[in-house]
Amino acid sequence: MQDAAPALPAATVMLVRETPDLEVLMVRRHHRIDFASGALVFPGGKLDPSDRDPAWTGRVHGLDGLSDEERALRICAAREAFEESGILLARDERDAIPALGNRAAAAREAVATGKLPFITFMTELGLDLDLSAMTRFAHWITPTPLPKRFDTHFYLMAAPPDQVAACDGCETVDAEWIAPAEALRLGAAGERTIIFPTRLNLELLARSNSAAEAFAGAASRPIRTVLPEVVTIDGRRRVTIPDDAGYGAVGANDL
Repeated sequence: MQDAAPALPAATVMLVRETPDLEVLMVRRHHRIDFASGALVFPGGKLDPSDRDPAWTGRVHGLDGLSDEERALRICAAREAFEESGILLARDERDAIPALGNRAAAAREAVATGKLPFITFMTELGLDLDLSAMTRFAHWITPTPLPKRFDTHFYLMAAPPDQVAACDGCETVDAEWIAPAEALRLGAAGERTIIFPTRLNLELLARSNSAAEAFAGAASRPIRTVLPEVVTIDGRRRVTIPDDAGYGAVGANDL
């Protein structure tokens, strides 16, 4: 039997706002991307070695109680949110959430391509990442039979009020604020491609009527590691998760 591909550490952020209804930021993956091509997803990606840089110790809020790995995952979530949507989860020297100018927008490509280290960019702007504003929401690992696997941590965070989300045009080709129930409706109608973990976490988010309710639910809910199982039913490969994973009975779904 062939060994399973390693599951690469990854993080994604579910940015929410109220207008006045609860909405979440989602981006559409470029059709040329090899993972979740064309799918509507939350901003996120795999952990980069730079997310573990010790220099981050002086450029983050909310280190208390966080392990080194948890800190790196939250930095990854913040970096990916900036690269894919232009939203920067940071605070300035007055402990205020900054409104971003043209300099930040121009730096996105350089950060995304590795030409400008994220830590250098934050230092130049005099900003700190706000890790304490992130609440753990879910933890999923890609099934073992798949060739590309991720160990993904989902975080919930309120969107900064004075920042505008925009796709990067490379990995993502669209960015939209959408009510969780509407995203689910579009997915069910075939108007959007929504992969299994994204759909189930949208369903979980859709149980809340407000951002406060979503944060309270996430903070009080045990985070269980979800490792879906791939099964063959009527000659088709399907995916399923345990009924006690925190999503209820979901049955078998298309892979």
